[in-house]
Amino acid sequence: MPKNTQNPGHSRVPTRTHKIALTGVAALGAATLAFSLVPAGGSTTTTEAGSAAAVAYSSEQVKDVKGTITDQLAGASVKVEAIEAKRQAAADAAAKLKAAAEAKKKAAAEAAAQAARKAAEEQAAKKAAEEQAAKEAARERAAQAAASRTSKRVAVQPAAAKTYPNNLDGWIRESLAIMKKHGIPGSYSGIHRNIIRESSGNPMAINNWDINAQNGIPSKGLLQVIPPTFQAYHVPGTSWDIYDPVANITAACNYAADRYGSMDNVNSAY
Repeated sequence: MPKNTQNPGHSRVPTRTHKIALTGVAALGAATLAFSLVPAGGSTTTTEAGSAAAVAYSSEQVKDVKGTITDQLAGASVKVEAIEAKRQAAADAAAKLKAAAEAKKKAAAEAAAQAARKAAEEQAAKKAAEEQAAKEAARERAAQAAASRTSKRVAVQPAAAKTYPNNLDGWIRESLAIMKKHGIPGSYSGIHRNIIRESSGNPMAINNWDINAQNGIPSKGLLQVIPPTFQAYHVPGTSWDIYDPVANITAACNYAADRYGSMDNVNSAY
């Protein structure tokens, strides 16, 4: 039998392949032992069908059997080594896959951590910018407040109120100043033209014969405004007296601007 070449203390548990190989080796060994017990050149007698025949055995046959057993043991060893090599290759492949998965997982974790750090840095920068802007705004408000207090300390002479003559020219000019402040369009010529047509410049004029008079709301004043229109288009800062020249002009011009775009566009009764 071949000499055991395995290292002492490192025996392996026989697998199914090992068991099959060992069974074959044991059978061949038994056969060899049987042939070896017969002396070289010896003979044996076997009786079959009433006759005897001598069977001769030689040492060359025994050598061939031993060679065959050695070859089979060598083949079995190669098969075992091949199986072990496949198992080791599978284990190595699994280890590589595991290492690759762990590397991928680690890379993903690092990327997530880096993204989180970047987001935190951006949030911190945004917060710092907002705080800086708030500080600058507070400083600006403080500076404006200080400037306002300084300006209040300076004595300012109030501008003298502008006065207008108490006549048609003065009434129209005062009305234009008020209209300008309230964004009501109209010109001196347009107002003057309509006043002359409607009342001949008489602030106390009243129409007692037209349809409005028949309905109980006669037209009154320089521009002949009926009371409901005067109240609806009254301009703040003027009198509530419909006969007041300035109040009458500004209310009439406010109404004309709403309906016709401007008193300048009115060329007849409106």
